[in-house]
Amino acid sequence: MASAPRAPLYLGLDLSTQQLKAVVIDGELRVVHQSAVQFDAELPEFRYRSYKPDMNGVWLACVVSQQHGSVFWRRGASETLKHLDPDQDLHQLLQVCVFSVSDSPVWMDSSSTQQCEDLQAAAGGALRLAEITGSRAYERFTGNQIAKLRQTRAEEFQDTERISLVSSFAASLFLGGYAAIDYSDGSGMNLLDIRTRNWSEICLQASAPHLDQLLGAPLPSTSVLGPVSSYFVHRYGFSESCSVVAFTGDNPGTSSLAGMRLQPGDVAVSLTLTHFLSSRRVTVAVNVCVCVCVCFVISSFKNGSLTRERVRNECAGASWELFSAALSDTPLGNHGNIGFYFETMEITPPVIGVHRFDSADCETVTHLPQVEVRAVVEGQFLSRRLHAERLGYSIIPGTRVLATGGASSNKEILQVLSDVFNAPVYTIDLSDSTCLGSAYRALHGLVAESGASFVDVVKKAPEPRLVATPHPKAKEVRRPLYDDALLASEAEPCRRSLRQ
Repeated sequence: MASAPRAPLYLGLDLSTQQLKAVVIDGELRVVHQSAVQFDAELPEFRYRSYKPDMNGVWLACVVSQQHGSVFWRRGASETLKHLDPDQDLHQLLQVCVFSVSDSPVWMDSSSTQQCEDLQAAAGGALRLAEITGSRAYERFTGNQIAKLRQTRAEEFQDTERISLVSSFAASLFLGGYAAIDYSDGSGMNLLDIRTRNWSEICLQASAPHLDQLLGAPLPSTSVLGPVSSYFVHRYGFSESCSVVAFTGDNPGTSSLAGMRLQPGDVAVSLTLTHFLSSRRVTVAVNVCVCVCVCFVISSFKNGSLTRERVRNECAGASWELFSAALSDTPLGNHGNIGFYFETMEITPPVIGVHRFDSADCETVTHLPQVEVRAVVEGQFLSRRLHAERLGYSIIPGTRVLATGGASSNKEILQVLSDVFNAPVYTIDLSDSTCLGSAYRALHGLVAESGASFVDVVKKAPEPRLVATPHPKAKEVRRPLYDDALLASEAEPCRRSLRQ
């Protein structure tokens, strides 16, 4: 007697710079499996061995945290993708004659300033470019990185058959062919016209010849790209009926927000650090990033979790427990000691360097270890609130702060976040909302063509839970610190940059 068909499962992946995380949900949005692979610890020599849950009827979606990274496929690579040998590891199959550029630019690249200036000039200025693409020209955005590579590495560029974002690259592996760039991730390139949802001719011509052919046509984020490739069927046991939904970046593609069920008026903070400001109306401006398919303002920062880890290693014996204890043992406001930690060049604000200030607003070389711990956390969150308010966003009664990312399980860090924003902080039970949100997106991709909205799909998802409320004296203590930070923004070089 034939067995009854299994209920479909939905797999979401979060491919970050440090690890790959996976969540599998069922049709009732219940998490039935979750896993993570730490690259450094678990994949020496890049030998990846995936877990093998039953893949019968799985729909697959993925989110890639390396939003602005790019992959340059060599001529003929499409044929290689179509004929991957399931008896060999994927990295072995891809390391020969597949990529025209072996060291592609990633989201932390800030070396394309000249290309940004050229693009803005071609578009008619920064504001006009923002009106077209949703953002002024940013060095990390892929269009400017492509323009620089074409100018400085012409031979490699000429050998390129296709250019993918990291998200569409990952989807291409599962498809066994080139995957389209989705609207959301495409809007982080300074190339997509956010109104027509197609590549802007002005931006394409300013970046590289025939670039539309190298990029392919963009598609909606809910698009079903096709069935999973035979490679994954034969090597990892995926069902032939498994389909792949468009992959996207975690920032613009709503995967983080999908997992957190962000509502208008909320502030979502990924503790990596990115923050989203939800709004019913979005005004295009030179210091705002507007993404297709969503209604929020996004700001991304390089100096987030890695900066905290560096301070943890130096001031808390490389222990998160000691780091948390230092936060508990230091008072609100840190006795007026604050710090701004820009160890890698930021774009907003355009600054680099570590700048510490004592209670007298004098710059100092060091803080005591416990003071340093609180200074880095308070400084990061204070900088995010300052930036949000400069964009015209108000923290008012009723505002919720939704926290995601690995550090969202740290109650001491969440308490500082609540105090700085003077608002309650919520999380979901699964700390990685990005991964969960991508699984929700996989389910939505299955039913989107029938007209079902994303809101309908996630109605059964659990509501975020309250994890921290601001200290009764948070507003009283924060106001002087807040004013000090505004005064600090007058100083050189960090202070001046914070005002930009």
